[in-house]
Amino acid sequence: MTVLETIQALRAELNVHNHNYYVLDNPTISDFDFDTKLKQLQDLEADNPQFFDENSPSQRVGGSITKNFNTVEHEFRMYSLDNSYSKEDLLDWQSRCQKILGDVSLEFTCELKYDGASISITYENGKLVKAVTRGDGFKGDDVTNNIKTIKSVPLQLNAGFPDKFEIRGEIILPFSGFEKMNQELLEIGETPYANPRNTASGSLKLQDSAEVAKRPLECLLYSMIGNNLPINSQYEGLELSRKLGFKVPNESKLAKSIDEVFEFIAYWDKHRHNLPYETDGVVVKINNIHFQEELGYTAKSPRWAMAYKFKAEQVSTILQSISYQVGRTGAITPVANLEPVQLAGTVVKRASLHNADQIAKLDIRIGDEVFVEKGGEIIPKIIGVANRGNQENPTVYITTCPECNTELIRSEGEANHYCPNFYGCPPQIIGRIQHFISRKAMDIDGLGGETVALLYHAGLVKNYADLYDLKKEQVVVLDRMADKSADNLISGIEKSKQISFESVLYALGIRYVGETVAKKLAKHYKNIDNLAKADLLDLVTVDEIGERIAQSVMDFFQNSENQIIINRLKEVGVQFEHNEVSTSVSNALQGKIFVVSGVFEVFSRDDLKKAIEDNGGKVGSSISAKTNYVIAGANMGPAKLEKAKQLKIEIIDEYQFQKMING
Repeated sequence: MTVLETIQALRAELNVHNHNYYVLDNPTISDFDFDTKLKQLQDLEADNPQFFDENSPSQRVGGSITKNFNTVEHEFRMYSLDNSYSKEDLLDWQSRCQKILGDVSLEFTCELKYDGASISITYENGKLVKAVTRGDGFKGDDVTNNIKTIKSVPLQLNAGFPDKFEIRGEIILPFSGFEKMNQELLEIGETPYANPRNTASGSLKLQDSAEVAKRPLECLLYSMIGNNLPINSQYEGLELSRKLGFKVPNESKLAKSIDEVFEFIAYWDKHRHNLPYETDGVVVKINNIHFQEELGYTAKSPRWAMAYKFKAEQVSTILQSISYQVGRTGAITPVANLEPVQLAGTVVKRASLHNADQIAKLDIRIGDEVFVEKGGEIIPKIIGVANRGNQENPTVYITTCPECNTELIRSEGEANHYCPNFYGCPPQIIGRIQHFISRKAMDIDGLGGETVALLYHAGLVKNYADLYDLKKEQVVVLDRMADKSADNLISGIEKSKQISFESVLYALGIRYVGETVAKKLAKHYKNIDNLAKADLLDLVTVDEIGERIAQSVMDFFQNSENQIIINRLKEVGVQFEHNEVSTSVSNALQGKIFVVSGVFEVFSRDDLKKAIEDNGGKVGSSISAKTNYVIAGANMGPAKLEKAKQLKIEIIDEYQFQKMING
């Protein structure tokens, strides 16, 4: 056997042993024998560097240093899930799905919702090539070197893999490993970690992959993503993934009815505490992938999936005081200051009180013993009074801004009180600038929230356009601002001039204009001037833009202060043009809106949508009076078919569509 053949044989054998131990929990070799074979492989690779393979089992020990994690765009967006907290919520969701799909029989895949850090890992020709964190769903951080150290993530897949696909999974830290890590910290006098989820998430961003390799992280897979995958259902995808070598939890179940879904939830609500991992609920998915495609997505979530959250952990403590925060939009948020209490792995000192109506409804008073829980296991909130500690003084909601003393307003239909002093209230000004510089907006390196507050209080900035007038000599004298920090700040501001128009539009802080809406507006109007001139009727024709958003956009651009700020940003070179790389083939479909439904022979659904956009058309998410054509394939959703007929919308097949784009 040649040296290369020996190396390849050792790699294959060690991959099998890794899979048996970390995925199947069924080791077939002693730790000593495994380490001996690994050392033999490492020595052979060191002596024969020409045979280096980045996916060799020897590379799992880590050692690479990542100073800065590159931001990478997801090929397939990572959506978040809608949450439900009752059987009624799930029944409503089932009804909505059934209404869209028509009279079809639905099956569901039930999976435990593990509490960790979401990851997307790309495989090409059976080899791991890239691993990216969820980030904002559109972009995430490239943590490939760190993910390769996790033993339950296969570097080379078993036979039968698609040419290219992504796996979506959760990086988790088992209780046993978490407790061992904390015990080691306590023994050396260090502060233990708060909870497994945060520790797992933080591990992915460690700069030294050798340190990541020391942590007993695992990756639990929950879906395969890609074009033309050889699966017809979610459950088939889980089974194929298991065969390819991924760790797929055995607790997953195929439910033939919603009643079986409820049985699964009831069982795991009682037995979840026996699991080796943290779990906070159940994810229920429509099993049939064709049905998933028919149902599609909202702006944030798939319509074909729902997370059922187990009842949150609850404790009681004393409400010591109520403070009021002013947000960047002027919204007032009451905050409960609590006697510190342990809740779901963290010490809670503060909790949201939401608004005046909620305080009045619960009749919460300072000095009361109150019940606190984590909404969705994340944000603490007060849900009721356990014992009345204050018989005399009901809580009276403030009437003036706690920061600038302006009288608060509350518009009809609004839950919150607002400070109307938009351009003179310090927290609003600072908040808008902090939003402007944030990662999802202008992403200005070297400038954080605390520094923004310092700049404001020093009189150096009063709006975000002022940032571009800053000089190094002005900022270097600020507290904790060294010479290099000042250079980084000025450099980061200068680099932000290259940020795309859609991010700039989000950064402006227009009320109700989040990332998704900003992308749609930037793509539709192409530049800031076109958007500024748009009227209400024009704005509401844009996909997913309703009257509330449209009115807010108009109000923003009609404000003289905002007009001055935008002109200043233009003068310094901030990007106000949409520079998307055009894939345009023709304008044959200009002004036409298409809805795609069914299974096709010539095109995949994604190819169809791309062809529509490449030829000047728009893809609609649902059939409405604005729809011009429905492109129907086999097994078109009956509800969509009925709606198209009712609205007298022309229904064509993929061959007729081909003729349209071919002239």
